[in-house]
Order: sequence, then C-alpha cells, then structure tokens
Amino acid sequence: MPRIAPRPTPLSAGARLKLMWLASPALPVGGFSYSEGLEAAIDAGLVSSETDAANWLRDQLLLAVARSDLAVVVRAVPAWQRNDLVRVRELNDWVVQTRETAELRLQTEQMGRSLVEWLRNGDRAPLDTPVVATSVSAHATEPDPRLVQCAALPPAPTWPIAFALAVAQCLPPSNGLTDGEPALREALLSFTFGWAENMVQAAIKAVPFGQSAGQRILQSLIDAIPEAIDHALSLPDSQRQAFTPMLAILSARHETQYSRLFRS
Repeated sequence: MPRIAPRPTPLSAGARLKLMWLASPALPVGGFSYSEGLEAAIDAGLVSSETDAANWLRDQLLLAVARSDLAVVVRAVPAWQRNDLVRVRELNDWVVQTRETAELRLQTEQMGRSLVEWLRNGDRAPLDTPVVATSVSAHATEPDPRLVQCAALPPAPTWPIAFALAVAQCLPPSNGLTDGEPALREALLSFTFGWAENMVQAAIKAVPFGQSAGQRILQSLIDAIPEAIDHALSLPDSQRQAFTPMLAILSARHETQYSRLFRS
C-alpha cells in the first residue's frame, strides 16, 4: 500500500496573527527609512506617475524580491526550525555578498539587527506582559538560544534571515517545513506584503501622489504576490539570484544624491 503523507497541521489563530504582525510597516525595524532605489528612479525621471510606480514595483517584486530575499526566506525558515546553523550562515553570507551597493547592504544589515533586538526584548518580557506590548516571542518560558546565534552572524544578521527566525518562532516545532506547507506560504505572504506596503508608502511620499493611488498600486502588487511566491518556492539554490544592474546603478547614484528622503 502506498504511504499517505499526513496532512499539515493548520496554523493556529495566534500564529496567523503573529505573521500578520511581522508584515506590519509599524514593526520597529526601520523599513520606512528605505526606498530600495525607487527614490533614485524618481530623481532620474524613470518613475513619475502612478502607472510608472506600479510597473516599477511589480517588476522589482517579480525580478528581484522573488528571486533573492523571498527565495532565501523559503530556505531559512526550515533551517531555523532544524537549528541548522551551517545552512543559516550560508544563506546569510549569500545575502551579504549579493548586495550590489553599500546602501542596500546597510539596509539589510540594519533591519536584520533591529528585528533580532526586537525579538530579544520580547524574549526578556515577563510572562504576564500583555501581548500587545511585546514581540512575537512573548510568553516564552525561557530565552530562545537561536536569537543569540542569529545576532552573532557575521558581519550582521540580514533582514531575510532574521525574518525567517521570527517566523520559526511563530510556528510549532517540526523537523523542517516543506515547500508546499501552508505555514510556509503564509509566512511568505507576510514577508512579501510587508515589503509591498513599505514600498507603496515610499512611492506615495517620493513621487508624490495620494493615498487612493497608493491603494491601487498595492492592489496590483497583491495580484502579483502569489506568482512571486510560487516562483520563490520553485527555485533551487543554483537558480537563486540577485542581478538587477539598473537598480544597482540607481542605488549607487542615490548614495550621493543631493536631496533625498530615504536611506536607499
């Protein structure tokens, strides 16, 4: 008789809420400080309208985010669940080495460090602290040793690696998620929606345009997110990539841009 794999355990309401929390632009990791090259594209006249911004961000989602950071989260969540530190460090090294400009590397390292510190503050919270005042690891009975391991990654924990640890803390222990598990897909939805909302807010401030236009752009990104996640899940390590030369050139120019709102 063929063996039938057990059905994945559905996420609890608490785990879903924690993943939603991680997607919030209000997460105190500084994501609002960065435009990931969008501000430089606006300064260069490449993005000047709602349509331009929607097309730019959709291309960035499918050609950059899905192939790099999102694909790293796919591998890093189960690695943290297995406590496979060799694999985690390998993935963190890849993120650092593939950042094409100083400011993009600064972004991923600063946001990674900030998220780890936020998680550590939650780990130290008293057991009776209300959940709204603590991090996703609140009510832990003892500190999570993976936080120390993540903080010690050289030269710093990067954003997708730290995010993957936060996701692993949200989920029940396992021997490692598989690509098709709903829990991993929901984690990827959280990561990608958080990116989309931050970038839309950057566009609203820098182009600029109104909130209604921003919501239309966000809807176009939401329509593209499932495709981006499917692509990230399908990528073997050999096909993961961070090759966006036009974006890299704009980011390098942004480092010396005369007037700017954002750090990238």
